[in-house]
Amino acid sequence: MKRPFILGDIRRGGLFAIAAAALFGASTPAAKVVVGDVPPLMLAGLLYLGSGVGLTLFRLASGRVRLPFSRRDTPWLVVAVLFGGVVGPALLMLGLTTVTGSAASLLLTLEGVFTALIAWIVFREPFNGRVGLGMVAIVAGAVLLALHGGSGRAALGGALAVVGACLCWAIDNNCTSRIAEADAAALASVKGLVAGVVNVSLALVAGAALPSLGNAALSALIGLLGYGISLVLFVLALREVGAARSGAYFSTAPFLGALLSILLLRDSWGVPTVGAGALMALGVWLHLTEQSPEDTVKSSAT
Repeated sequence: MKRPFILGDIRRGGLFAIAAAALFGASTPAAKVVVGDVPPLMLAGLLYLGSGVGLTLFRLASGRVRLPFSRRDTPWLVVAVLFGGVVGPALLMLGLTTVTGSAASLLLTLEGVFTALIAWIVFREPFNGRVGLGMVAIVAGAVLLALHGGSGRAALGGALAVVGACLCWAIDNNCTSRIAEADAAALASVKGLVAGVVNVSLALVAGAALPSLGNAALSALIGLLGYGISLVLFVLALREVGAARSGAYFSTAPFLGALLSILLLRDSWGVPTVGAGALMALGVWLHLTEQSPEDTVKSSAT
């Protein structure tokens, strides 16, 4: 029998989830600062190396050495690492070279749309009109951002790169959900180490120079905080208040990232940005307030 949530759990879990969202949301504008000095592919590798090394040390300190994966998990793990750890981050960093941090942060809400579409079309998971309406709102906001997020083809290409990153992470999400009894920290540590090494190696082969020690350390720190510690905090929130409440808190991450970009990076904003943010917030709210079939049965029975 699942224990009921008590006030202390909700407060503590809420703080964990908000902290996780803040760290993850801040990672996009933070990466925007570094991407001018570090090539996109190299930066993607350093971000994930920071996350992978940090989480590996965390797991070792916790006494968890064994990786909890079975042989049947291998195909899902390989695809998740390839798209979620290698291709996705590289596309996001590429997009950040021409798109503002606020626009990129808001575009990341498309990850939820793609995740739901893949789950529905490929894996035949349940789908309803409320989720569909939420998707339409988020996509409308994304189109508004793409059309007004900058000038010229470079900005549009950058926006499309961020959209591509969202698609890659949606593939990652669906593959990860198929891995039986996955330990989130273990999965993220493997993904971080493999993706970090692969992306840094590809960057070097492509002729990119190693960044200065300061930029390398800053990139790794952003990855550790934004991807590594953020995940640990989110897992702690899951234990305290469950997936629904944690997901609701964490869904604020793109909006926190956009706000930080406007406040700290002095990103320009106007009616299109506010309108896009409002549409995306509406879409996220529709997703979060969806009532599952199980909930409907429970509510009708009481």
